[in-house]
Amino acid sequence: MVFLTGEYSHQLDAKNRIRVPSKLRKELGDNYYFAKGTDGCLFVFPESVAKEYFARLEEIKISDEEKRRGMRSFIKSFVAAEEDNQGRVVLPANLREFAKIKKDIVFCGAGNRAELWAKEVYDEYFGEDNMSFDQSFNSLGI
Repeated sequence: MVFLTGEYSHQLDAKNRIRVPSKLRKELGDNYYFAKGTDGCLFVFPESVAKEYFARLEEIKISDEEKRRGMRSFIKSFVAAEEDNQGRVVLPANLREFAKIKKDIVFCGAGNRAELWAKEVYDEYFGEDNMSFDQSFNSLGI
């Protein structure tokens, strides 16, 4: 079982490479994937979780036009992480543009996946103008 938690600030280097924080990297395993996420972030999936999502997507009826489009958009955004010998990963231009990543980034654990955010987008999303922690937590109903 994968359980990714925490918040980590990093930077994109001049060659568009990132280092996945070691605490997340351990849980992600040897094979992991970047994909477009929701609310302006990128999802980072361990291979086992990516396969679970793909299995669920295979259940979509091919005649369901709306879901078929969503499935294609999501699946085509997946990119396998290819680490160099120093553990850095080049983040493809299309994913950087989607997530508005320029330099400063934030990784955060999100249970079965990690999320990668442009710091500016992350700060805006979780800014003080949004719901308080108590309001957000209470909305979970747990």
